[in-house]
Amino acid sequence: MLNNIDAVIFDMDGTLIDSMWMWRDIDIEYLKRFAIEFPVDLQDEIEGMSFGETAIYFKERFKLEDSLDKIKSDWIQMAWDYYEKDVTVKQGVVEFLEYLKEKDIPTGIATSNSRVLTDMVLDRLKLKQYFNSIRTSCEVAKGKPSPDIYLLVAEDLKAEPSRCLVFEDVIQGVMAGKNANMKVCAVYDEYSKKDEKQIRRLVDYYIYTMDEVLASIDDK
Repeated sequence: MLNNIDAVIFDMDGTLIDSMWMWRDIDIEYLKRFAIEFPVDLQDEIEGMSFGETAIYFKERFKLEDSLDKIKSDWIQMAWDYYEKDVTVKQGVVEFLEYLKEKDIPTGIATSNSRVLTDMVLDRLKLKQYFNSIRTSCEVAKGKPSPDIYLLVAEDLKAEPSRCLVFEDVIQGVMAGKNANMKVCAVYDEYSKKDEKQIRRLVDYYIYTMDEVLASIDDK
């Protein structure tokens, strides 16, 4: 998997950390404030959007009077407790990051989350030290499945896109990596189970935990 690879780029939620489950709960709770029932298609509609794009979508779809800054601020406050208390690192992640660090392989994060929450959870879980670049989709023109965020991180890492390996868990993120002309490994997450067949058709590799990557390296 790491043959002919100069840099490795990770999505964050659902890939490095076990956190995708919490966003549905937050959306349900948030919409209840406005007496709005949670639409069954909401999660699919906003998948891959940047934090800012999602706020615009909510404001327009649900005709919210709150400003975009207020919407984002409320979400950050709601997510803070989850990230502080309940979110954990996914299996095998730290060991794989240690391996990449030992081998001097540059690493980056390309996330759709907000910068505030990204920094907070990476600091709490002591993951920030492993990354040479950390970028959010709010720093580029379009969120996933646009390749913009992955191309930006590759530029930071001074790596050709075709020589980058991406780890992603959702289909919009997988498409972003492929649209950037990068190799993509999908990481299983319960949230994306419904899309597994489609994801498997798109990616170069599919794993259930990062332990599988290390095992493949150890086997050589």
